[in-house]
Amino acid sequence: MNSQTIVSEATGTTTTAETPAHRLKDSERQPCEVWTRVMGYHRPVSSFNIGKKGEHQERRFFLEARLSER
Repeated sequence: MNSQTIVSEATGTTTTAETPAHRLKDSERQPCEVWTRVMGYHRPVSSFNIGKKGEHQERRFFLEARLSER
């Protein structure tokens, strides 16, 4: 087994996970579809037009401080 470090974007926490030595080949992988919230409902990013895809790639993510940390 190999060790892998994972950082959560939502919480900023770091964890170490054990991963199997066997890795999947590209032909064995399953595509992942990314969905996002647009105008009050969820849609797959793959259905966006070229302009909306560009906007999605330019988004910035941030973490808000908890009230207890202030």
